[in-house]
Amino acid sequence: MAESAACPAFQLGRPRYEQGSFLGRLRHFADIIDPSTLFVSEQRLKECLKLLDDYKHGELPPGVSDDQLWEAQKIKQAIIHPDTGEKIFMPLRMSGYVPFGTPIVIGLLLPNQTVVSTIIWQWLNQSHNACVNYANRNATKPTPTSKFLQGYVGAVTSAVSIAVGLNVLIKKANRLSPATRMIIQRLVPFPAVASANICNVGLMRHNELSEGIDVLDNNGKVVGSSKIAARHAITETAFTRVVLPMPIFILPPIIMSYLERLRFLQRNRRLLLPVHSLVCLLTFSLSLPLAISLFPQMSQIEVSCLEPEIAMATDCKMVTYNKGL
Repeated sequence: MAESAACPAFQLGRPRYEQGSFLGRLRHFADIIDPSTLFVSEQRLKECLKLLDDYKHGELPPGVSDDQLWEAQKIKQAIIHPDTGEKIFMPLRMSGYVPFGTPIVIGLLLPNQTVVSTIIWQWLNQSHNACVNYANRNATKPTPTSKFLQGYVGAVTSAVSIAVGLNVLIKKANRLSPATRMIIQRLVPFPAVASANICNVGLMRHNELSEGIDVLDNNGKVVGSSKIAARHAITETAFTRVVLPMPIFILPPIIMSYLERLRFLQRNRRLLLPVHSLVCLLTFSLSLPLAISLFPQMSQIEVSCLEPEIAMATDCKMVTYNKGL
């Protein structure tokens, strides 16, 4: 009984952990963003896909445990896009978001930024975010390249404008003490990144609002395309992208303003950057699973809340859609 509780019976295409609770989603997404999946070989991926395919067709070899099947599905979900069935480019997978994004976060939070350095770091951050958004989008409908470029340009423009504008205002605020000014200046990346993230998601996925996204019944069959479900998906993703940078860009400046006053670091100034980097890595690693666990990736919505043609096409009371990450 204890073994059964520790490892639930495998269900193909279903999450291992209950998605109705935040803790269940947190455990699920901890699997999705596990950086160890970045090192899965092509051979190992093929073995996992074959194992899942054998299970689907009732041809599973004897001796295969539920734990092995869950592990195979974890690897597939971390690497393969749920809509396209294709491999996601390694740096753009959610499992690569922290390892490949942390150097940019460190750059954004460096003290004494110039206008040029602010523009460069904000551009790098939004370039990374735009590519991750595109790679993990809902792909049930094709997205024109022009939409991707609109989202990218809009996000970069809004991030740079807000960051540079706030930095200029802070430098002109003569009433602030140098220490207060430095702390406030370090907090500038958050409003810039948060607003740009909303702009990025909204512009890049705007076509979903006009064309809708596929909704699925209990058997995974496409019932139809829903604009209302698309609106829910984009709103949930945008909210997640505002919550995500909150601890990343607020906690490190506060923590570092305290650590920099320690005698040890004042005597060893060359350790400031490594300590700063470690603080950024830890907050990023913690905030990512917490933020994306706010909503399930495969979200459900009542049919009565959707378009009449969806209700007429199914007997199900609830349908599912891929929110995207």
